[in-house]
Amino acid sequence: MQTKNLAFSSKYTFQHALKYHDKHRNTLGHRLSNWREQRMAARALALAGDPATVLDLPCGTGRFWPLLARKEDRTILAADNSEAMLSVAREVNPPELLARVKTFPCSAFDIQMGNDSVDHIFCMRLLHHITRPVDRLAILSEFYRVTRDTVALSLWVDGNYKAVQRKKLEARRTYKTYQNRIVLNHAVVEREFTDAGFVIAGHIDFLKFYAMWRVYVLKKNTP
Repeated sequence: MQTKNLAFSSKYTFQHALKYHDKHRNTLGHRLSNWREQRMAARALALAGDPATVLDLPCGTGRFWPLLARKEDRTILAADNSEAMLSVAREVNPPELLARVKTFPCSAFDIQMGNDSVDHIFCMRLLHHITRPVDRLAILSEFYRVTRDTVALSLWVDGNYKAVQRKKLEARRTYKTYQNRIVLNHAVVEREFTDAGFVIAGHIDFLKFYAMWRVYVLKKNTP
């Protein structure tokens, strides 16, 4: 499968990746948001059965690696389509953590691994960038191929206060530009999960009825 170059991908230079790393730590609001996301991710891993082999894709600068490393015997694979993200990750994380993580460049559209290679794919902050259904299905199908059990992924869903506010903001725009983040209708995306071969094991909301972030845990529905 040919790797897709999505419009937002080109912005990830080394400096942008470094700013992305700092963003989750530079204000009280961002630190609280990161704390909540870490708790959501921990619940997702528990719902997935505390998997022994995890592929973190895209891994960014390793924000979730300390959480993934809490299970001492877990094998952690970490991949990102951005070499800059991987470079920053290797600079900002301590050696003892880096020793636990095997990193490599990889696109979610074309994972350089065999079928049923890992117990779990951990995918934070990617799907809300994928605006075309055909591209989401391509990623989900690749996840289905590579995992032998579960996937956890985050995205923006409707049915909450922040989604309504964002819809109003988009309606007020006087000019239209490429939007690299979208709110998905939860019924539509849940149908896409089914079409890709998954069943929904559960979901965790950032703040129910208020925030857009939701983490789904999907289980591979094998014939």
